[in-house]
Amino acid sequence: MSEMITDVIIATDDQRIVDEALRFGGNVVLTDPNHPSGTDRCAEVALQHPEMDVIINIQGDEPLVDYRQLEQLIHVFKNSDVQIATLGNRSISMEDLQNPNRIKIVLDKNHNALYFSRSAIPNFHHSKGEPLTNYPYLRHIGLYAYRAAVLQELTKLQQTALERIESLEQLRWLYNGYPVTIVESEIETPNIDVPEDVEKVLAQL
Repeated sequence: MSEMITDVIIATDDQRIVDEALRFGGNVVLTDPNHPSGTDRCAEVALQHPEMDVIINIQGDEPLVDYRQLEQLIHVFKNSDVQIATLGNRSISMEDLQNPNRIKIVLDKNHNALYFSRSAIPNFHHSKGEPLTNYPYLRHIGLYAYRAAVLQELTKLQQTALERIESLEQLRWLYNGYPVTIVESEIETPNIDVPEDVEKVLAQL
């Protein structure tokens, strides 16, 4: 639906997904099965399209992604300083705050990420009153956009201890000095982190 996106490519290492994509006429690429992350998978496909300047990674756990979210991401790349961008949402509950499957973000004054965590950041142990009224917590939405050249650079970075502990690859980028711009979006679409989330998505479908 977006007029800002020129190509949509399904990247997978699973022949079953290739077959299904071909069945409905999708543009699909069978990738190396040994990629450690979806970012590396995107980078492989991006190499085949050197004419593209911005690459968006729409992960399979975001089946109801809204095209307006993608356009919000693309828009920030008008700023030449933006290298990587992702989304955050202020709609967060105490359950989300304490759920390790809901990733939280802390920002600096320029709307770049200081840190991503599965824990509640900032920690509210010493705060008085309700945590959600004391601080505007931000929940991560797992959609990423990269400048094409930066995407290739990210695949060459070594895994870090922070990334392994949190199981969040974006911490590798921050550790190596790549700024991650956070775009706040009010558009809410359910993602799938655990099997129980599937029912929420099916209800909307």
